[in-house]
Amino acid sequence: MSHAAICSDPRPAPLGRTDVPYFAGTDPALISASGSASFDAEARNDAFALEHDINEYYERSSIFIRYIEASRLRCIARMVRARATDRILEVGCGGGHILRLFPDANLTGVDVSGRMLDKARENLRGCRVQLLKGDVSSVGLPDRSFDKIICSEVLEHVVDPHAILREIRRLLAPGGRVVITFPNDRLIHRIKKLLSSTGLDRLLFRGRTAWGGDDYHLHIWSVSEMRALLSRYFTVEEERFAPARFLRVRCCFRCGVDARR
Repeated sequence: MSHAAICSDPRPAPLGRTDVPYFAGTDPALISASGSASFDAEARNDAFALEHDINEYYERSSIFIRYIEASRLRCIARMVRARATDRILEVGCGGGHILRLFPDANLTGVDVSGRMLDKARENLRGCRVQLLKGDVSSVGLPDRSFDKIICSEVLEHVVDPHAILREIRRLLAPGGRVVITFPNDRLIHRIKKLLSSTGLDRLLFRGRTAWGGDDYHLHIWSVSEMRALLSRYFTVEEERFAPARFLRVRCCFRCGVDARR
């Protein structure tokens, strides 16, 4: 759950959809703004890291959140199916909680937040890992250099998801696989509204239903919208949901590349 290039405005403006809190899709104006003098992805992500301690989130959030996230991590591990010889990249590696699922592989993590990378160094001590600070397109990774690429809870944070997906496709080795996850924010917002209206948020979540930084999300997708987005760049081969298919809080996709495309 981490972050590549995030808009500097603390409350992102909608990008053309009025029926959801933020937007589905990509606004060229916002992408253009990412190159302006006022845009500072590192500062934005560092602010996120300060507000939402990633170690606390995984280790000391409510039992319900930890159950959902443990389920997401299991989905990712099953989809990656790592081997000791695999070169694994995580785009937006955050505190390294996903990469440490694969201690025997050759690991690379990329994140724009120095604070997140500090956590990752701590959490990945003893692993064969290279941690790079910056946008995935600017850290000098060669074409087709990774067997497995993970991008978990990242696309909703970035200004231009298409740019990230193009980079992932460029970096994927022939026969490799991609695992991408995203939060089902429409469902999450409905659950939070129900919890708040009944007072259960204070009982079950100690009033911390904002844990995870939903207010930093720039995009909202349904499962079908994400499937369509990923299908522009990959072949979607498998879908899993956390904590369960009937409660799709976190949505996980395993993808490959058809050599004929």
